[in-house]
Amino acid sequence: MKVLETGLVGVVVIEPQVHGDERGFFQESWKISSYGNHGLPVAFAQANISRSAKGVLRGLHYQFRQPQGKLVSVLEGRIFDVAVDIRHDSTTFAQWVGVELSADNHRQLFIPEGFAHGFLVLSASALFHYHCTTEYAPQYDAAVAWNDPDIAVQWPCQPEAVSAKDIDAPFLRDVPVERLPGFEK
Repeated sequence: MKVLETGLVGVVVIEPQVHGDERGFFQESWKISSYGNHGLPVAFAQANISRSAKGVLRGLHYQFRQPQGKLVSVLEGRIFDVAVDIRHDSTTFAQWVGVELSADNHRQLFIPEGFAHGFLVLSASALFHYHCTTEYAPQYDAAVAWNDPDIAVQWPCQPEAVSAKDIDAPFLRDVPVERLPGFEK
């Protein structure tokens, strides 16, 4: 597997080795030794799958306590996946990285704890899979506006469907510092 650095420390694109022939393909989606050798998490507390229609935007979500690192991939379809550094004392605070993930390119994105995460579905639908380093804690669930002008994510197209939670999410500048994850040096 290849691990490709992005512009944000800790956020990496993973290109697993894919073995394919006329019958289909095989890939390891996660292996403790391979991922551990690259400094990636070797234990996950929760795994989730979601399906979304074309144009659905989900995010930018995070937990301000018990932050979650996420290893994300697409099983069917194509998405534009985004990670935003929201660690209040980070040197890359409010910076973002976006990557296209698809069933065809087999890429994964690892998003460390302390980042907000979101994605936009580019295909007719998408089946999205993610492992989380900590369990979902609804009492710490939060979001930042997907269209925050200070973050200025360059989404590849306008979303067609956004939840009420995401429409009502505040701009990052309006989130109290105690509701943001800290940057651990």
